[in-house]
Amino acid sequence: MSLGLTDRQQRRFTLWFYEGLREPPTGRVHHQYPWWQVMCLTGVDYFSTLGYQPGIAFLAAGLLSPLATFVLVLLTLVGALPIYNRVAAASPNGQGSISMLEEVLPRWKGKAFVLCLLGFAATDFVITITLSAADATAHIIGNPFVPRGLNHPVALTLVLLTALCAIFLKGFREAIGLAVALVAIYLTLNVVVIVVSLAHVLMRPGVFTSWDGALHQEYGSTWAMFGVALLLFPKLALGLSGFETGVAVMPLVKGDTSDTPARPVGRIRNAKKLLRTAALIMSVLLMGSSIATTLLIPADLFKVGGEASGRALAYLAHRYLGEAFGTIYDLSTISILWFAGASAMAGLLNLVPRYLPRYGMAPDWARATRPLVVLFGLITVLITILFDADVDAQGGAYATGVLVLMTSAAVAVTLHVHRKRLRAVFGFITLVFIYTTLLNIYERPEGIKIASWFIATIIVTSMISRVLRSTELRVHEVRADAAALQFLRDAGGRPVRILAIRPGDGRREAYEAKMKEASESHHLPEGQDVLFLEISPGDASDFTDRLEVRGADVGGIRVLRATSPAIPNAIAALLLHIRDETGQIPHAYFGWTEGNPIVYLLKFLAFGEGDTAPVTREVLRQTEPNPMRRPRIHVG
Repeated sequence: MSLGLTDRQQRRFTLWFYEGLREPPTGRVHHQYPWWQVMCLTGVDYFSTLGYQPGIAFLAAGLLSPLATFVLVLLTLVGALPIYNRVAAASPNGQGSISMLEEVLPRWKGKAFVLCLLGFAATDFVITITLSAADATAHIIGNPFVPRGLNHPVALTLVLLTALCAIFLKGFREAIGLAVALVAIYLTLNVVVIVVSLAHVLMRPGVFTSWDGALHQEYGSTWAMFGVALLLFPKLALGLSGFETGVAVMPLVKGDTSDTPARPVGRIRNAKKLLRTAALIMSVLLMGSSIATTLLIPADLFKVGGEASGRALAYLAHRYLGEAFGTIYDLSTISILWFAGASAMAGLLNLVPRYLPRYGMAPDWARATRPLVVLFGLITVLITILFDADVDAQGGAYATGVLVLMTSAAVAVTLHVHRKRLRAVFGFITLVFIYTTLLNIYERPEGIKIASWFIATIIVTSMISRVLRSTELRVHEVRADAAALQFLRDAGGRPVRILAIRPGDGRREAYEAKMKEASESHHLPEGQDVLFLEISPGDASDFTDRLEVRGADVGGIRVLRATSPAIPNAIAALLLHIRDETGQIPHAYFGWTEGNPIVYLLKFLAFGEGDTAPVTREVLRQTEPNPMRRPRIHVG
């Protein structure tokens, strides 16, 4: 009895853990919300960077932080915003810039490029989770009311990550209401802190005079300052995060009642409002926070271990508004930073199923949410330990992921624009992003190292998965035209016999020669009608496809024709379709292939064709477990 109960519990756990495994990602239905509410969902990631951006900016640019931040804001408003407005118009279902480049680069080149971009996207989202959790830890430890015994950054960060993963394991849904509350409170508190801090700057004009004098003493002229700021602003690239996430959540944005799946005009317009409003809010807060923190916080407090390390605005909140307000600010910051990790995790869980299963480059369980949560949770634990839960140390990896995705978006938009003048403008913006990305990689190479690890892992696991899944049926639907259906009906209740032939010039003589050869090698019964089958190789990099079968009459010889990325899998799917349509077990006839079987196996994996007969038989064996219902394969 107890054993039966254990088995039942195991089955229940398996069903719970792999929930959603049989649901195709494209079939998921999203609830939709007003654009400003969805902006708050993306804002828990984008706006939360205020928790650590001012400190990272000062460490990167020193006293030039406000000028470098101004350059960053300029790039946000005249560069990133126009780019992502175009991306939103081109990918209203949340495909993002990656899908735009996928269209430009077909076949294996496009797939390889997408895998690399997914590596950088994984870097962006994973480091968002670990960096945000680490900064939340910094705010916890930095609060004067927190016991000193909790001063263990790595352990505390791991606790936060575990709690985050536990939420997703329980079953996370887009918590729009919670996001709205967190963002509203957090932005309000930040406005209060920044306004009060800037008021202290205005009441103490000597602070500004000292800062201006120190800048002129070090750099000489104002133009020299801006020149250096142009070189330094790539180090502040964390302030650009949020645009790719804003596009990814477009399916959640409510449009007009007149929207159609093909033309969601209202959703696109509202998504652009989302991007524009978020960019304007963030630009104002970035400038205000940079000026306040640079002018009011001593430089040594920004260093690792200093009171303002990773929590510059929190330091000002405690100093100018009291410990009680500062603690409220800390709680708000901790909450939004922690929830920023939730936003990034949701991005990962939407990104992986969107591409890898479609390419056949993910294990079957990757379509379920909970196994992915466990996988990504383990990765975040590893990253946290490797970086010692240090916010500044992870900034380079985060910026690398963000900048590569934004650069790819700029490239995609430039390639999709047709007007020469606009292409020149977006081309210039692309060059700016390329410069920013390359300089960031040069200055902080740990980012490209982490991204390379993600890329290598994705490519290796994807290729292994593709090989392991190569003998799946892979054809999700078979559609036959009227002529092909008539050929099947003409069998008159007898088994349909299929003779596979390589596509040629379509002359009757070729079919007659093949029929004579098959009659001799297979000893076909006299008087048996035979359907010739020609399958042309399609894009072998595709994994799943719909098989369109066309019937043709070539001088009285009946031919079925189709195109497929994997010829044996298509033949197997057609044979099963014929069985189901006619109620009879079909027979297929092949000739032996001359050559090395290993070479043909590699040819099949790379180009979708090779030693067709044995692979077709294996696909049928895996798909139909009952040998008596399995279509017959004859080789001679």
